[in-house]
Amino acid sequence: MLLELTQWLAKDIRAFNVFGYITLRAVLACLTALVMSFVIGPAMIRKLTAYKVGQAVRDDGPQSHLSKAGTPTMGGALILAAIIITVLLWADLENRLVWIVLWVTAGFGAIGWVDDYRKVIARNPKGLTARAKFFWQSVIGVAAACYLAFYTSLPAQTEFIVPFVKQVAYPLGAFGFIVMTYFVIVGTSNAVNLTDGLDGLAIMPTVMIGSALGIFAYVAGHAVFAKYLGFPYIPGAGELTVICGAIAGAGLAFLWFNAYPAEVFMGDVGALALGAALGTIAVIVRQEIVLFIMGGVFVVETLSVMLQVASFKLTGKRIFRMAPLHHHYELKGWKENQVVVRFWIITMMLVLVGLSTLKLR
Repeated sequence: MLLELTQWLAKDIRAFNVFGYITLRAVLACLTALVMSFVIGPAMIRKLTAYKVGQAVRDDGPQSHLSKAGTPTMGGALILAAIIITVLLWADLENRLVWIVLWVTAGFGAIGWVDDYRKVIARNPKGLTARAKFFWQSVIGVAAACYLAFYTSLPAQTEFIVPFVKQVAYPLGAFGFIVMTYFVIVGTSNAVNLTDGLDGLAIMPTVMIGSALGIFAYVAGHAVFAKYLGFPYIPGAGELTVICGAIAGAGLAFLWFNAYPAEVFMGDVGALALGAALGTIAVIVRQEIVLFIMGGVFVVETLSVMLQVASFKLTGKRIFRMAPLHHHYELKGWKENQVVVRFWIITMMLVLVGLSTLKLR
């Protein structure tokens, strides 16, 4: 919306041409989402508290978590609102890639909202059943994958890129691309959701990974940079940098309220949506393996749950004291802040490794 306005003004005032630069609009998107979240956040937390939208806490977990019971949840709605409004303001709304990311993000957010609503407002402890949640995630994931598969106009847009190796890519074909895209989007969404168990644990890695993906999106959408760095050129992908900026801004503002001791929790409405957004952007810019590297904390958290469940069903024994992995370290004696900050440090190192693939080939 604001982009269109500045383009109209630029016809008479040349200074407004500066808003045509993606980098500037990404920065403005970050700041807009940041300020918007800071302004809306306190009022939203008060409303959630008044409506008693409180988090339920498992009594078999770390005892330190019992004090968190009743803390407002569904705060991810604040993140979603800030991202969507900001993108509508600063992004090129004629870009179809922008819309597919927005629809996937909003769709997964809706699934999370229904789950949270049933748990904390309808007082249904089961929320949305696992089968129903997975079904609707699959519907959106497959729809997005099919759209991206048939939207592509260049073979490179469906190739599987291997990082750290120059000019090594494997053509997936339409079916292979759809399957891989589905697993990346749905898998990343659930991985972020599983990680969201401590104050600030999931949101800061999301900000770091989203910011890094913004760099990849800008490179992939710039013909000169893409050719120079050996990346596939994806027309229109650069505009996703604006979305990444909005994710970073909204996420940092949410961290202000979610930092220990948290005033509000993200809930499934935020975690599922943010994970799906990261997965969709990574697929579009052809950096699935890089997402796997940078999101190593998300991956390990998910694997810890899978291994724990498999081990208990097969042998009756647990590998970890509790899953996901962050609870295991808490039960070993780590303070909550120690777990969170150490996982942040690990993510920062992994993001730097991921960014190194821009040049190390």
